[in-house]
Amino acid sequence: MAKSSYANIAKPVRKRSAKTGMLVGVRLQSEQIKAIDAWAAKQRPPVTRPGAIRGLLELGLTIGTKARQRSPVHTARAKELARTAIDKMTDATAPREEQEQRRRRLTKGPLEFREARVDQPKAKGK
Repeated sequence: MAKSSYANIAKPVRKRSAKTGMLVGVRLQSEQIKAIDAWAAKQRPPVTRPGAIRGLLELGLTIGTKARQRSPVHTARAKELARTAIDKMTDATAPREEQEQRRRRLTKGPLEFREARVDQPKAKGK
């Protein structure tokens, strides 16, 4: 009896489906993997690690980038520190109204940079 040979058997052609995406290798730290696995376990129904990574990636891409909202206490403290620093730099001989105007200009920033600030709402009209 002759030995059977697998060399003569044609291998089936595996076509990738249209849903299959590109493989991207990413190196993750053990803390990140633990966090991903914990997130995956909380999902109903639980998802696999690749499914969790895809889900978290989708969440990250759909959420708009918003500036982090500071607490009112931190905001007030920052304003007070800025006011103190600006008062030290301004001309004490200038009239009070002009000092206030200069302070406003310094805290708001130059007109050309105001549109780039993400921590301030966009102006409705120029």
